[in-house]
Amino acid sequence: MKNVLIIGSTGQIGSELTMKLRREYPAGNIVAGYIPGAEPKGELLESGPAEVVDITNAQMIADTVRKYKIDTIYNLAALLSAVAEARPQLAWKIGVGGLYNTLEVARENGCAVFTPSSIGSFGETTPHNPTPQDTIQRPDTIYGVTKVTGELLSDYYAKRFGVDTRSVRFPGLISYTTLPGGGTTDYAVEIYYSAVKGETFRCPIKPGTFMDMMYMPDALRAAVEIMEADPSRLKHRNSFNIASMSFDPEIIYNKIKEYVPDFKMEYDLDPLRQHIADSWPDRLDDTCAREEWDWKPEYDLDSMTRDMLQNLHKKLHVPELAV
Repeated sequence: MKNVLIIGSTGQIGSELTMKLRREYPAGNIVAGYIPGAEPKGELLESGPAEVVDITNAQMIADTVRKYKIDTIYNLAALLSAVAEARPQLAWKIGVGGLYNTLEVARENGCAVFTPSSIGSFGETTPHNPTPQDTIQRPDTIYGVTKVTGELLSDYYAKRFGVDTRSVRFPGLISYTTLPGGGTTDYAVEIYYSAVKGETFRCPIKPGTFMDMMYMPDALRAAVEIMEADPSRLKHRNSFNIASMSFDPEIIYNKIKEYVPDFKMEYDLDPLRQHIADSWPDRLDDTCAREEWDWKPEYDLDSMTRDMLQNLHKKLHVPELAV
């Protein structure tokens, strides 16, 4: 990677990935693509170039790629799972139509493309514990349908046109930097905010519902490492299972209580999110990622919890606990 365009640079993943790449590469070579109404601010705006890039506008993507001599595109534009169910037509337009635009621009300009997939690409008929790298994918959400379509389309462009497409299937992502954006796994972020604020957490997911989760620093590292990986080692491309930890609401609640003993949680189930969560894997088998590009997470539930609590106390200006 020499010159990188990040489409969706102000989103949950994009805002943090942009800054990570600007720390590891010349900052002027990392272009933050955004849509009107979601402009970059602060350090994200000041630390490097930014351009309006609407993924539904192929010409806009192409103009930016040529202007900055882009060789790598991170396509992070998407509606998250619960939001996508409320706006399925827009989810398809962005998730599939936008990816097609990106792949066409990449084909014409010799770019590599990273488009994240998700645990949402699996469905109820998928083996849940563990979920193999290569297995049945029959999701019943529009979010999942767009992710499976994206995996297949990206593989097609790699085989048919030689476009260097690569991807990982992200678990639920947990971060103290960016607020949740409507995903099924967002409860695992919101619970930390409630703990630090001294609020009772109202959990939308029932006990016993296990889902794969990952701390954002590991997710960002995976997004960079897969694009830096030796292509001759890659037997898969779109998309690699990656895993870090799996837990249900009771496990994360009790872990937080080790550091915030007075923390309280009640259940207030969200039928839509519960339905989506029930269709997703309990635990992903990431053997192929470990073997083909040396993937390995650095955070487990305890180290993530300590880091989340420490950083949220600073962010929310709450007196810090000894964690």
